[in-house]
Amino acid sequence: MKFTKMQGIGNDYIYVNCFEQTIDNPSKVAKQISDRHFGIGSDGLVMILPSKKADFMMRMLNSDGSESEMCGNAIRCVGKYVYDNGLTDKTTISVETLAGIKILELQLENNKVSHVKVDMGEPILTPKDIPVSSNKDIVINEPVVIDSQTYKITCVSMGNPHAVTYVDDVIKFPLEIVGPKMETHEIFPRKVNAEFVEVLDKKTLKMRVWERGAGETLACGTGACAVLVASFLNGLCERKAVIKLLGGDLTIEWNESDNHVYMTGPAVKVFDGEIEI
Repeated sequence: MKFTKMQGIGNDYIYVNCFEQTIDNPSKVAKQISDRHFGIGSDGLVMILPSKKADFMMRMLNSDGSESEMCGNAIRCVGKYVYDNGLTDKTTISVETLAGIKILELQLENNKVSHVKVDMGEPILTPKDIPVSSNKDIVINEPVVIDSQTYKITCVSMGNPHAVTYVDDVIKFPLEIVGPKMETHEIFPRKVNAEFVEVLDKKTLKMRVWERGAGETLACGTGACAVLVASFLNGLCERKAVIKLLGGDLTIEWNESDNHVYMTGPAVKVFDGEIEI
């Protein structure tokens, strides 16, 4: 199997051109290639496929083989892949995902894509659509108990579910203990991506993320979007802010006129390769 490893602020995936190749068991392949000791090493597998609804289709599988609806960092790299490899000459493209069709604006340097702005669509705040078990109209600053400790969560879906919690020091926070328990908490019927956030100022937020099916990653694009939305709803930031993740920075804007969230960040090719599967 021929592949390209790419990363968006440290969120790394293995990309396969499925216009030219077929993957019969993507869940098995995702687990095999993601292993950082016995495989290539990645947060998962991304397949770039033909689409009847958009310019391209993206399917992404986590390192544990489970499939996710969307990944903001991964879709930026899809934009870079298809342009840099001559699958399109357009600088505005549409990509079909399980979370709907996303519009990408490709930003070029020396005829290669360096950054991508993604229209991530409208945030979903209705509990049953996130999903999260709640009798409230919207889950903002609601208590959840883990190991006798109460955490206040704000829930947002950006095509996949997120629970955002604010902490005093995100680096010292015991993410490896709290993250998996938040992910699998009974109020989340499809599990959840858990973001823990330190507010630096109204335009700057610092976050770490525990992702469903992958554990802690260096970055999560949909998570950064959820953090911006949650923080605005809690009165902690403006509609546009820089979100600082372990792997780098993303600029997120929740546009008031169309209610869409826009994410801008880098997309980087690491290397090409071939592996037996």
